[in-house]
This record gives sequence, structure tokens and C-alpha cells, in this order.
Amino acid sequence: MADWKKGLRRVLYPAYEARLARRLPGDRLPKHVGVMLDGNRRWARAVGRDSAEGHRAGAANIEPLLQWCEEVGVEVVTLWLLSTDNLNRPADELTPLLAIIEDVVDALADAGRWRLNPVGALDLLPSDTARRLKAAADRTRDVDGLVVNIAVGYGGRREIADAVRSLLVEHAARGTSLEELAATLDVDHIAEHLYTRGQPDPDLVIRTSGEQRLGGFLLWQSAHSEFYFCEAYWPDFRRVDFLRAIRAYAERERRFRWRVGKPAVREARS
Repeated sequence: MADWKKGLRRVLYPAYEARLARRLPGDRLPKHVGVMLDGNRRWARAVGRDSAEGHRAGAANIEPLLQWCEEVGVEVVTLWLLSTDNLNRPADELTPLLAIIEDVVDALADAGRWRLNPVGALDLLPSDTARRLKAAADRTRDVDGLVVNIAVGYGGRREIADAVRSLLVEHAARGTSLEELAATLDVDHIAEHLYTRGQPDPDLVIRTSGEQRLGGFLLWQSAHSEFYFCEAYWPDFRRVDFLRAIRAYAERERRFRWRVGKPAVREARS
């Protein structure tokens, strides 16, 4: 791109962002946003770098995202950093990726600004990675700020299976028979055992890199979520892209909104 075009973009984008932010309707903004941070490896290939460099560039974009979320009043963010499928990657790629995740989680905890909550099958992770995720959660447990779910070793099917398993174990300890459990089981009982239990379901799910599928992200919780697919690779995702996603959400007619521990409530909008 010619230098004059880059200069013009630097001048115009801040004004455009400010205009977008001013025009967001305060009564139609999401409280829980899920983000699929996709495209790190493709970004790296596009700029002639290795995968680890792409993951580091993606990690550097997490803290700005959390700041953008705070600006518009988001209360919960779920970041999908590593799926259960990703755990099958070759060791020469997985090991540095886990180290990058550990470092970024430590940095977020050190900021003392956000309450971190690991979500995923931590038992599938290397013991040191699981330990550092749990330690970050412990260090930020009393932080009164944005709740940040760190989804590492996460898969939607695995989460539902873990929830059902936890439910069965709990009722077995109580002496509940299978017949009694089957007679009373409902969706709320399962929801109480999800990794995100006690939190509102996501209002908005954002996926970067142009892919238009969930890939197992928050399968249970996203039944009534709005989805926004962005062409930018995650390291290139900017504040203006985030504000466009929020604007798109605000412009949609939300017919269902979830409340913690409650079934969906129909909310028709004019």
C-alpha cells in the first residue's frame, strides 16, 4: 500500500472508531462475549514468519481486546485459546504454544485488573500448564473486574460430557437412583455443572479469520447467541473490528436472552 494511503488510514480510523463508539446504543450491548482467536498460523504464513511468531502476535492482542470490552461494559469474556483437538498437534508446535499461553495468562494475572477463570479439561494438559492456569485464577480470585474465561484444552462436546459425568457423580454420592434422576433431570441441572456455571450465556460470539463455523465452541451456552464472523486474522483484529461486531449485535433483533440459572426468556424488540 502506498505511504499516503497508510497515512490517510492512520488519520481517518481513529475518527471512525470514535464515531462508532459514540453511536452504540447503551441498552443493547452484550454482557458476555465469546471470542474464537483464529488465524494466528495463517497470519504468520502470510507475513513469512513461523507459527510460534503468529501465536505470540495473537497473544499480544488479548490485552487490548479486554480493554475494548471494558470500554463498552462487557462483564464476561470467554477466550478460546486452545481446543482439545489442538492437543494432538506435533510436540514441536504444541510445546511453544503452551508456553506462550502460560506467559500471556501470567501477564494478565499480573495486571491485577481481570478475574481469570480457566475453563476446559485441565486434566488433559501438561501438569505445569494446568498448575499455572490454576495459580492465575487463585491470584485474581478477589479482583472486582471483568471476568475472563481462559478456554484451554476446551471442547464443547467434552464440556457437556464432563458436566453429565459431574452430575452423575454428585447424585450417586447423594444416593439418588438412576430412575429418580431421570424423572427430575432438566437442562438447568446440566447447566449447573458446565465449566461456565453461574455465568450468563454468551450474547455474542466472534470468530476471526473468515471461518464461519463454531468448531465446538460453547456448544451448550451458545444456543441463543448472536454470531459475528470477521475476515481479519486474529493478530490483525483491531478496535474498529471489535466495534463493528458490537454494532452488528446491537442492530439485531434479540428474541431470546438468557438469565443465569433460568430458561430463555423471549424478548421481542421493536
